[in-house]
Amino acid sequence: MRVGVLTGGGDCPGLNAVIRSVVRKGIQEYAIDFVGVRDGWLGALQDRVIPLDISSVRGILPRGGTILGSSRTNPFKHEDGLRRVQDTLAAHNVDALIVIGGEDTLGVATELSRQGINLVGVPKTIDNDVSGTDYTFGFDTAVGIATEAIDRLHTTAESHMRTLVVEVMGRHSGWIALHAGIAGGANVILIPEQPFDIDQVCAWVRSRFETNYAPIVVVAEGAVPHEGQMMLRDQALDEFGHVRLSGIGEWLAREISERTATDARTTVLGHIQRGGTPSAFDRWLATRFGLHAVDAVKDGDFGKMVALHGTQIVRIPLADATETTKKVDPSLYDEFQVFFG
Repeated sequence: MRVGVLTGGGDCPGLNAVIRSVVRKGIQEYAIDFVGVRDGWLGALQDRVIPLDISSVRGILPRGGTILGSSRTNPFKHEDGLRRVQDTLAAHNVDALIVIGGEDTLGVATELSRQGINLVGVPKTIDNDVSGTDYTFGFDTAVGIATEAIDRLHTTAESHMRTLVVEVMGRHSGWIALHAGIAGGANVILIPEQPFDIDQVCAWVRSRFETNYAPIVVVAEGAVPHEGQMMLRDQALDEFGHVRLSGIGEWLAREISERTATDARTTVLGHIQRGGTPSAFDRWLATRFGLHAVDAVKDGDFGKMVALHGTQIVRIPLADATETTKKVDPSLYDEFQVFFG
């Protein structure tokens, strides 16, 4: 049996750990032959396939990024995309694919599965917004990085008695903002699921200054004010229809400064959140996902995604996992409002 491995979408700490565990178990226990598809679905379109063996995955466990490369490519946006993917797999005698990605990459995988391609999905994203799994790998690392940044910003904010706005990733879901904001002791946390009132934000900022402390405002990139619009870097769309978000942090700092007559600055963490070495938890989770994904392939249980439920790794239909985006429950967000202001 020959199995292809593909990583798509944004890079993420832990991708290499999945590749390593898939290849190690697949070769050692099932005598599977592996190939890697370069640069996500783009490599499947362009017939860019490389061999994968145990020697090629040695030493990659602690490395961030992906040795296979990635891209935000949607094959269904390319002429004859489905046929070209099928031709690439046929040319290399690939019997099945292990697809490691987030909502967009797995969305493509869901449709390809419906078209008869044998595949198993593995959920990755720092945003933790894939449905059907308690956590995705990459999320824990991103939260740790954001929390450390917030810890550092507290001291400089208080030295100058200014508001510091920290913009973190999160297009549709505020998981990073909520977890890092609470862990870092932020005074305001703004997420996409809850449109915010800028007057209330400024009231919380004033309240913090009144106690002789400097405020930290954590905002997800997709957060919007009431009746407002997402802040866009430009109007261009990627192949999955996403615009490039950026600017909510700068807008907030400007509004806070003007409305409270105090100094406010912005720090945009950006790609720092998903670069570098994965945390111990993400290495552990990614490794388990890889082991169970190759088991699913061996069992012929295609059209499924491995997922974390409690402490168990289970298999769920890909269609269920990609039907909706996992968002922060309002009741969970409300739990922490006692810390605002």
